[in-house]
Amino acid sequence: MIRVGIVNVTGYIGAELARLLSSHPEVRLSWATGRSEVGKRLSDVFPYLDDIQITPEPEEADIVFSALPAGSSAKEVVPLVNKGMRVIDLSADFRLDEESLYPEWYGFSHPAPYLIKEKVYGLSELYRQDIAKASLVANPGCYPTATLLALAPALQEGLIQPDIVVDAKSGMSGAGRTFSLATHFAEANENLSAYALEGHRHLPEIIQEVRKMGGISPCVTFIPHLVPLTRGLLVTCYASLTKETNVERLYQEFYRKEPFVEVVAFPPPTKLALGSNLCLIHPTIDRRTGKLIVVGCLDNLIKGGAGQAIQNMNLMLNFPEILGIPSKPLYP
Repeated sequence: MIRVGIVNVTGYIGAELARLLSSHPEVRLSWATGRSEVGKRLSDVFPYLDDIQITPEPEEADIVFSALPAGSSAKEVVPLVNKGMRVIDLSADFRLDEESLYPEWYGFSHPAPYLIKEKVYGLSELYRQDIAKASLVANPGCYPTATLLALAPALQEGLIQPDIVVDAKSGMSGAGRTFSLATHFAEANENLSAYALEGHRHLPEIIQEVRKMGGISPCVTFIPHLVPLTRGLLVTCYASLTKETNVERLYQEFYRKEPFVEVVAFPPPTKLALGSNLCLIHPTIDRRTGKLIVVGCLDNLIKGGAGQAIQNMNLMLNFPEILGIPSKPLYP
């Protein structure tokens, strides 16, 4: 059995990783850290999870998931990589290719710039061959995952102009377990709010990957919104067309062999991806304005987090890509 470790198992993403890994037939969770619950049994915190002790520090493993917040993860990841362990980092600490962007967008100077160059961006559908050989994978953010999968076929076809608008909405779990006024029930329930209009932290990640896929210098307007859902994420992307084409056929062909991307004939609601590793995509053209409109939705904790990380692990370990990953949603 492959030995797996989780850094910070007590957050939403860490707990989802442990839950999904417990059903994986080829791996065993051998240790997990959790700053708020050190010394307890994992099963005492989450009764449905493995009966292992939560340790204060990482131990030896064949592959490690880091589920720490941005700014905290890199300093934990560096010694693990230096010891020869393969690591999947679910924070933003290795996603950006340019060292100079970390102080600007995340407020810290990167402790290991050399690893930024060595990492592989972990969007499984686009980089699976590189992921399979990687020692360090930067798992994409939830907003970028939905946005990039929604735009990838159009970008690679040269179908859209550089001015792109992304209207994005996410459930409350995207903010993590840390208490804040914005995620207090009385504040968030029956409420809808936009935030980070001056620039969300996921924006440079989106711009970086759009530039790679489309060979363009994009001008991206990205506006996220907080909606009163526990989990679920939906993006609606708009861009002017450069040429006429059958977008439904283009998208169906592009994702024809992908196990976790479904191109659907209607605008998908978030509930149809709930609890699964699916990203549902609906492309269409507004004939009045000449714009491509693409709706994408996913579960922010699964395809937007833990599920995609395990998808990357399967690629790295040469397992079937779908192994141990839920592909059927919970409904209703």
